[in-house]
Amino acid sequence: MGRREQFAARLRELPAATWPDFLREHGGLPGPRANLELAQAVADTAEPAQIDAFIAGGDEYLVLCGVVSLGPLLVSSAPDVPARLRRHAADGRWRVREGVAMALQRLGDVDPPRLFELADDWAGDPHPLVQRAAVAGLCEPRLLKAPGAAARAVAVCRAVTDSLAARPAATRADEDVRTLRKALGYCWSVAVAADRPAGLPVFERYAASADRDIAWIVTENRKKARMR
Repeated sequence: MGRREQFAARLRELPAATWPDFLREHGGLPGPRANLELAQAVADTAEPAQIDAFIAGGDEYLVLCGVVSLGPLLVSSAPDVPARLRRHAADGRWRVREGVAMALQRLGDVDPPRLFELADDWAGDPHPLVQRAAVAGLCEPRLLKAPGAAARAVAVCRAVTDSLAARPAATRADEDVRTLRKALGYCWSVAVAADRPAGLPVFERYAASADRDIAWIVTENRKKARMR
């Protein structure tokens, strides 16, 4: 039994009222690394009312757990969940944004077409952090093994990269835009590595770009071992 399963078993033993204290004790924050195995275990076991309570509170780790736990609700087609995740994608806390990507990947594990549809929609959102969630949620190696999946990821990366290139120069230094750029600095390598013959020619079209941010994205992805 792995750590995630161990945590899930422990949570099932605990009264719901004691979960917040248990999560704070074992969540790893404040600290350099949040306990993501525990967050996934919460998503495996939490009830909707608990999820709402975690998100409503101010504790960063509890919010992270609540956002990851929206993943199973997304899988079950709860109607308000995509809009909720989109809002959390623009959260100022980077761990909460990572929780959104983890929730999206839960959808991709069981229903890839729905994830592709959602990522396509978010890629067209004007907010750079929502676009960042689209590429970060989709560009996970385990999700890109099925035929055609990598091509969809490349298409989303291309749409978001082109959107970044079209942003006015005066906005490029904005923190949210820089966060998007950072995501594109590794997501391309994941998408291309999943289907090199199809993805590499699309990526290499950006190599001649005079745009400094696009050139940075190309350089960063070329550094990744998966691209070499």
